[in-house]
Amino acid sequence: MPKTIWTQRHSKLRALLIQERKTHGLTQADVAQRLGRPQSFVAKYERGERRVDVVEFLDLAAIIGFDPHALISALEEGE
Repeated sequence: MPKTIWTQRHSKLRALLIQERKTHGLTQADVAQRLGRPQSFVAKYERGERRVDVVEFLDLAAIIGFDPHALISALEEGE
């Protein structure tokens, strides 16, 4: 299976994560602080330089305040 990091679906996931962060009025630094990570960690997954695993995704949902199921449903739309 080829890597998914540069696919259109991965790009959409990144865009949805960024949208949720901004909708909830959080900066990359805010999210990073709540994760206990440097701001560059958030910047790298938002730019597509690294992937977010399932555990990180669930942590992001809790920290940012979005429903992970709804975001996955939005990601699946249009496939």
